[in-house]
Amino acid sequence: MRRVEHVMGFPVSLRVDDEGFRESAADGLFAWLREVDARFSPFREDSEVSRLDRGELDPGRLSDDLTEVLALCERYRTATGGAFDVRLPGRRLDPCAVVKGWSVQKGADLLRAAGARRFCLNAGGDVVAAGGPWRVGVRHPEHADRLCTVLDLTDGAVATSARYERGDHIVDGRTGRPATGLLALTVTAPTLTEADAVATAAFALGPEGITWAAARPGCEVYAVTADRRVVRSPGFPAAGQAA
Repeated sequence: MRRVEHVMGFPVSLRVDDEGFRESAADGLFAWLREVDARFSPFREDSEVSRLDRGELDPGRLSDDLTEVLALCERYRTATGGAFDVRLPGRRLDPCAVVKGWSVQKGADLLRAAGARRFCLNAGGDVVAAGGPWRVGVRHPEHADRLCTVLDLTDGAVATSARYERGDHIVDGRTGRPATGLLALTVTAPTLTEADAVATAAFALGPEGITWAAARPGCEVYAVTADRRVVRSPGFPAAGQAA
């Protein structure tokens, strides 16, 4: 089964190779992602995140899901010494860097609960895969029609933070300025919750984030620095360099 929908501002593609997998389970996945968008988007005035940001909600009476997301945000803020921060001065509360990976990973968990054993779920370039091996390409940070590496992913996740889609959108919370020390940083991890958050947090740290990310349990890293050096942790599951 193959399916693509546009959710949360990017295409989400699903491939499930298990025979007899129910279409209704895929319906549940996309319904969950649409629910997340409605509840957590800082760009929707009626979302729980926006209402909390405006002071309309009691911080002690938030939904369990938002409480979990904000706890993850705080964990990475602390771990990076403030480089990763979803509450930047002068800006709205924006937990998207955690929400995307967290919600897609929960979507993958829904697929597994529905009986999926071999699948690939791609959310705007960040991937959760099971039952591989799967080949996953990582876009070149300066050439949209090229790959800078290809990796083998069996059961796990991969996420990339970069400047090529949205420019200098990741801010170093320690300085309040855009993080420009890296062109792109890719992280593999057991879950997309961690891969996505670690990739963003490491990018905010700049070049020092490469070592920081590689030291996280279960994480491997592939990075391209601003001066175009490639740095790869020893365990990064590269299938071979693309031309």
